[in-house]
Amino acid sequence: MTQRLLLWRHARTAYNSQARLQGQIDIPLDEVGHWQARTSAARLAVRHRPARIVASDLTRTVETATYLSRALDVPVELDPRLRERAFGAWEGLTGQEIEVGWPGEFTAWRAGGDPAGVGAESRADVAARVSAAVRDHVARTPGRGDVVIVSHGAALGSLVAELLGQAPAWRGLVGMHNAHWAEMTTSGPDVEPAWRLLGYNIGPTDASSDWNAGPDPEPAERDADDATRDPD
Repeated sequence: MTQRLLLWRHARTAYNSQARLQGQIDIPLDEVGHWQARTSAARLAVRHRPARIVASDLTRTVETATYLSRALDVPVELDPRLRERAFGAWEGLTGQEIEVGWPGEFTAWRAGGDPAGVGAESRADVAARVSAAVRDHVARTPGRGDVVIVSHGAALGSLVAELLGQAPAWRGLVGMHNAHWAEMTTSGPDVEPAWRLLGYNIGPTDASSDWNAGPDPEPAERDADDATRDPD
């Protein structure tokens, strides 16, 4: 019997909007993030009926998962092994700030390596930690039903690579957008890799003209904005 995984990234936070590296800093969703999570959960609920929803214990993933939990009446279970990759001294900084302070380490990181001397978790360690959690939850799911995993960008990227049998430094996938998901299914007995990727970076981007900016303004709001603008 095949089994499906839905790997859902949390919705937007203030750090996402500022392009800051979050790591394991516990930061909530911002206003746009709550809209993204609600919108994405509604789309997921139409397409899927998962047996379980398992989330990282950080606030941004719990808040995201709660929207789907309410829509489907499936409780959210928490697992700290699903947390984002730890980035040590870099957490809370922008890419520009990191590049100025650690130019060599930044270059190595952008090339797929592990930055030395900053306290960051290695890609291999992240992949091992998150994949162990996912395999545990899949094995313990009654009736081998679908499982939704709610986690973080870097953690999910490492997880997908691991499940596809790729090396930790593999850079074959771009990062998922906030509140988007990947779909994977088991390959079958004695088939390697054991998981196959059905879809990646899936989400309701048609919900607005700019998903990262939030919902489009209502017509009345647009008219009011136009009325306050200076004439050419």
